[in-house]
Amino acid sequence: MDADLIIVGAGMVGSALALALQDTGLEILLVDGGPLSVVPFDRAAPFEPRVSALSAASQRVLERLGVWPGVTARRTSAYGEMQVWDGAGTGHIHFSAASVHAETLGHIVENRVVQDALLERLHDSRVGLLANARLERLRRSGDGWLLKLEDGRELRAPLLVAADGANSAVRRLAGCATREWDYLHHAIVTSVRCAEPHQATAWQRFTDDGPLAFLPLDAGPDEHWCSIVWSCVPAEAERLMNLPDEAFCGALGKAFEQRLGAVLHADRRLCIPLRQRHAKRYVEDGLVLIGDAAHSIHPLAGQGVNLGFLDVAVLAEVLQRAQARGERLVDERVLSRYERRRMPHNLAMMAAMEGFERLFQADPLPLRWLRNAGLNWVDGQPEAKALFVRQALGLSGDLPELARP
Repeated sequence: MDADLIIVGAGMVGSALALALQDTGLEILLVDGGPLSVVPFDRAAPFEPRVSALSAASQRVLERLGVWPGVTARRTSAYGEMQVWDGAGTGHIHFSAASVHAETLGHIVENRVVQDALLERLHDSRVGLLANARLERLRRSGDGWLLKLEDGRELRAPLLVAADGANSAVRRLAGCATREWDYLHHAIVTSVRCAEPHQATAWQRFTDDGPLAFLPLDAGPDEHWCSIVWSCVPAEAERLMNLPDEAFCGALGKAFEQRLGAVLHADRRLCIPLRQRHAKRYVEDGLVLIGDAAHSIHPLAGQGVNLGFLDVAVLAEVLQRAQARGERLVDERVLSRYERRRMPHNLAMMAAMEGFERLFQADPLPLRWLRNAGLNWVDGQPEAKALFVRQALGLSGDLPELARP
């Protein structure tokens, strides 16, 4: 089976890229090991444990791909405030969308909701979909790539995009080098119901073990549901995962300083080891890495999928402009334009998240004093906070066309 472009991985990032390129005239094949079926949405069903904090820039990308109406028709929770504090001190900072005359700071959305909204559009698109297709081997063949699937089928294309996540099979089989290290932390994720309403606010407390986030979820008139991401050392994560529900809720409420009252209920818990990876190159001969296949970061600020959607917007822009100029899309000079725009931004975000994580894990008293004084100082600087909010919202910086206001 031949195509002009094969995208391996139909997650949020790979699916968005396929939609962004559907009108280019390229024959696109989107390949995934899953069924690629849209699950009927049941608003009464429990929340999915994995969620994303979609930025305004990501929202604009999804709007321009015609996907956002499918997201809002299911379930999404806008938040306009963010409260961050140091649990081991007095440092505190508050961010507000109103500071930059915006309605929201972003939306907390279940990953499955975004995925199904994307798949819904893909099934009505020109993109070829190949479900239940697991990659077994990969090699260069002539001027392109030859992919062999577990069921024996072979696929060929001159241009291959790896969008198959942090444990990318394409990246591994192609021999792409990475830098990676273990955070020595696990993240517990689940949905909880609290005694007090979440107030459309994202809450984050830095504990001695790691950051703990409570993110607001939309349950209709019931504003008591939150998605939690609790980062802690592996031994503590194992202990917490083994607790009965009532004991887990008690430990969680205590770690969160009861900011939203008692934690009354917790859904099924997942425990995810945290590891940071970054590919040394995003492009090789006819091969491009995007999203978590290129970079995976600490979930400290929920920026992972936002970086991925910006990868999509930049790569689509680079390919469309090259096509308009009659350039060969597989030319490394063309593909390197994507790498030059995205790698510095992604590295800067990864460095910032790493710096935050290390600073708040630091025990020496001078560092504790410094971080608390720093948080309180920034909280008293409206201009500095507004600059941060504008950057997070995607209202400034080098933005691709799909993500611009």
